[in-house]
Amino acid sequence: MNLAQALNSLGTTIFPLLIGPLILSGAVLGADQLAAMSPDALVAYKTGQARSVEVPYLMLAAGLVLMAVLVFVLRIPPLREALDTGSERHHSYRHALQHSHLRWGVLAIFLYVGAEVSIGSFLINYMAQPDIGGLSEASASRYLSWYWGGAMIGRFVGAALMTVVDSRKLLALFAVVAAVLLATTMGTKGNVAMWSVLAIGLFNSIMFPTIFTSAIEGMGALTGKASSLLVMAIVGGAIIPLAQGALADHVGIQTAFVLPLVCYAYIAWYGFSGSRVDASLTVPAGQPSGAPRVMH
Repeated sequence: MNLAQALNSLGTTIFPLLIGPLILSGAVLGADQLAAMSPDALVAYKTGQARSVEVPYLMLAAGLVLMAVLVFVLRIPPLREALDTGSERHHSYRHALQHSHLRWGVLAIFLYVGAEVSIGSFLINYMAQPDIGGLSEASASRYLSWYWGGAMIGRFVGAALMTVVDSRKLLALFAVVAAVLLATTMGTKGNVAMWSVLAIGLFNSIMFPTIFTSAIEGMGALTGKASSLLVMAIVGGAIIPLAQGALADHVGIQTAFVLPLVCYAYIAWYGFSGSRVDASLTVPAGQPSGAPRVMH
């Protein structure tokens, strides 16, 4: 999963370089400047801003059409469980959530995706602040590639490290480093603050696939249900950035990074302790609902 996600990160590394300058090439006005504009000028400004996203969205639409054509041409076979006995449909999500390492894993995915998206969403505004980077929005957009590119590099490195280091310990270590980098960016200014937050991408790298695989370990016939719960947990990427935005409105962007810092602290705990599988609850593949649990 780390290797597969590394290729996914290639797209998030390249596209900010291509699309960011297109969207942010014009001057982005602040609230005070907008309030001082005449109604006609305000309409013209908003129309120009709306048109700036037309080309990027047409590019994205073309990419989706191309992907659909490739999927159709390649005739990808349907996925089936290697040991599909039909027993999984007799299990419920309640059965799956009896496993503590899955329950904590669902929360870990929720918090991880929320933290990753929150940081990425605020980077341009953060680096544009005079006491951080003092960059224009268009220039700041190019630095997004350092954040997402770090995730790509980290996944290749992480996949290699996992051959010699326990994946849970590595997850905990990376989460601790990410929390330290966030604390650093919250307590400093200028280049130190800017590059410490960008470096978090490198340590975000292994988190999603490692949490996911740790959470479904030992789930047997419940693996499908467990996977569904974990995938649904990515809604954290919609909720936590909203919460951080509300917090930033009151205390500022820099201080609001305390929210993803708390997320990483939880992920560190999950790697060290919460991801441990209770052997007494391990479910063999194909075991029907209600069958006695097997001790290993």
